[in-house]
Amino acid sequence: MATPAVSTPTLVGVGVGPGDPELVTLKAARILAQADVVLVPRTETSGDDAGRAEQVVLAACPAAASRLRRVPFSMAQRAGVGTTRRKSWEASAQAAVEAFRAGAATVAFATVGDPSVYSTFSYLAAHVQAVVPGVDVSVVPGITAMQALAAASLTPLVEGRESLTLVPVTDGLATVSAALAHSDTVVAYKGGRRLGDLLGVIRDAGRDGVLGVNIGLPGETILPLAEVDAESAPYFSTVLVAPVRTETGGRL
Repeated sequence: MATPAVSTPTLVGVGVGPGDPELVTLKAARILAQADVVLVPRTETSGDDAGRAEQVVLAACPAAASRLRRVPFSMAQRAGVGTTRRKSWEASAQAAVEAFRAGAATVAFATVGDPSVYSTFSYLAAHVQAVVPGVDVSVVPGITAMQALAAASLTPLVEGRESLTLVPVTDGLATVSAALAHSDTVVAYKGGRRLGDLLGVIRDAGRDGVLGVNIGLPGETILPLAEVDAESAPYFSTVLVAPVRTETGGRL
């Protein structure tokens, strides 16, 4: 009698894009449809309601609804590794571990944007790898907020020989200033709470750009920086500062 094949436990970080379900890739939709368990972040802001990643998953793959499990994701701490943030990482990873121990062959973790760009997936994966022997880890890339904003605002991210720098405003305005000095295109994430200061740094550098919020979703906002109300922008605002391009192919 043949011995039944033993499937390798598989953990997949699935990028579901910036929020528009139609921007979920075919591969992401397939993994979400096939996974035994789909983990989705629950933040302090979302509370008992579906967070953005969960909303995208439900819209793009309704069949996954019965396999969704919410895991804690703390937004209370903006920098460093504090107790709250570490506990949320561990709790999320433990949910994956428990799913494997209960017999799940594939566990997917759905994250807004891309799992390799400012995502907690790498921390979750490291913890699971330390606990679940032989677990296979893979990543399905997703469309990022900066790509969505570039498309929606008809602003090429880079052309020809131009360089691109992505910076989190949480690292400090000096980092943003340095990026503006050495890069053609600069994208700033996580700047909502310091948007006024961020806009000042951009103006001081003689640069301009656009702000995007909820790209591709109801209530989408795309504004030239000169028209932005710095007091009302949320934390997850994306600012795109591109160079002035005066001729077609001028940067080739």
